[in-house]
Amino acid sequence: MSDVDIKAVEEYLRSLQIRICSLLEDLDGAAKFQHDRWGRPGGGGGESRVLKRGAVFEQAGVGFSHVYGDQMPPSATKTRPELVGKRFQAMGVSLVLHPENPYVPTTHANFRFFTTDSDDDAPIWWFGGGFDLTPYYPFHEDVLHWHQTAKAACDPFGDDVYDRYKHWCDEYFFLKHRNETRGVGGLFFDDLNESGFDKSFELTRSIGDQFLNAYLPIVKARRKHNYGERQREFQHYRRGRYVEFNLIYDRGTLFGLQSGGRTESILMSLPPRVRWEYDWKPEPGSPEADLYDNYLRPRDWLKK
Repeated sequence: MSDVDIKAVEEYLRSLQIRICSLLEDLDGAAKFQHDRWGRPGGGGGESRVLKRGAVFEQAGVGFSHVYGDQMPPSATKTRPELVGKRFQAMGVSLVLHPENPYVPTTHANFRFFTTDSDDDAPIWWFGGGFDLTPYYPFHEDVLHWHQTAKAACDPFGDDVYDRYKHWCDEYFFLKHRNETRGVGGLFFDDLNESGFDKSFELTRSIGDQFLNAYLPIVKARRKHNYGERQREFQHYRRGRYVEFNLIYDRGTLFGLQSGGRTESILMSLPPRVRWEYDWKPEPGSPEADLYDNYLRPRDWLKK
């Protein structure tokens, strides 16, 4: 398969959504995903799946979309001005999981494919995506497992792939106005096409297939950890950073809104409960301070 195979990408992404939702339902054990199919007036549509008020997940959203149109939104052409005015197709799976227990991290993953659809030019295409972890009360062994699994997804494709995508993730999920990372990172990649379609698709699948291997063991280890009101209040406060990033910086959110996507599906990544507090500071030496002091900055987690 040397040519661009849009159908194969769509089949993989749809199957990934189904597989992730099935395993998350099994893990939660109490709630099921609601399925919500939607159409986009400008072309295309998708399916949003949302699980709410479960035994493990307060809210989990896993969406698939396949949209197309006469011209790419500004968020997609900001670094590619040559694509202004081009017809396009974009498809992807995007998910955000907000657990109930503050000792279970929030996580995000996204896997996407863009291509131009022009009559007179060869199509321009690329893959993008990745996954990242946002703990509230982090455990070093969990972060180590997360990055070891991320590295395992990248290693078959080159010795430098994990380092590049890990660094890219640290840079992308950085809240400049807070001078802190959103969490402990993971992988982020975009504009992936230099190795040809087959290899680029294979790498995207490898990262997509490793996501649950990275996340589920952490959930299983922390889901029954005792917590109280203090931990929930801190979780809600830190969720505010998640909202700030998604609404200020996130390219996927901007692309969805600019392309006329379904607003409810685009914003299902936001947490169901969140709070802000003026000039809050963690108590020195507290578990909350541990997050700020040791985890919210770029770091080589796998360094021996």
